[in-house]
Amino acid sequence: MMEETKLSEMTDEQLIKAFQNGEMKAYRLLVGRYKDPLMNYIFNFVNDVQVSEDILQETFLRLYKNKHYYKEVAKFSTWIYTIAGNLARTELRKKKRHRLFSIHNYMNEDKDFEIVDDGLNPEQQTSSDMIQAEVKDAIQKLPDSFKEAVLLRDVQGLDYEEISEILKTPLGTVKSRINRGRARLAKMLKHLME
Repeated sequence: MMEETKLSEMTDEQLIKAFQNGEMKAYRLLVGRYKDPLMNYIFNFVNDVQVSEDILQETFLRLYKNKHYYKEVAKFSTWIYTIAGNLARTELRKKKRHRLFSIHNYMNEDKDFEIVDDGLNPEQQTSSDMIQAEVKDAIQKLPDSFKEAVLLRDVQGLDYEEISEILKTPLGTVKSRINRGRARLAKMLKHLME
């Protein structure tokens, strides 16, 4: 058995290797290192503390049972986060698929009807929020004349004539600024469209 201080100085990859070789203290150290960050990660998926705790326990149970499946091709953190993310996504799919409600109070017989939730799931919402933040940041980087025209047209939804009046600029110039601003945005945000 290895000393606790020596174990605590090991990298995650060294700890999983020690655990694979039967060192239980290495397992406890990995759990200690990853418990809080994984809980935060899982909670951002499912937005439910109890469900997050269950998924966290299942993640560590799978680590314990499947320790020999880890190969040092990837970082240990990538492996453990993949397990937790897969479990969280599975839980979300189960919730979405089985949202049932009973309307027995409104009918003579008990019937369950499936309600499809077409809203964004937390993962999609997070992705959408990140894209919006990148678009806002890119707009801020435009030259002021382009930025103002693009914001008025594409964010505020004003027509070209209104923008021309607001900016006290000829209609042709407004259209040109909007087109050139959009072209610059497209170039800055090209990575989002790939």
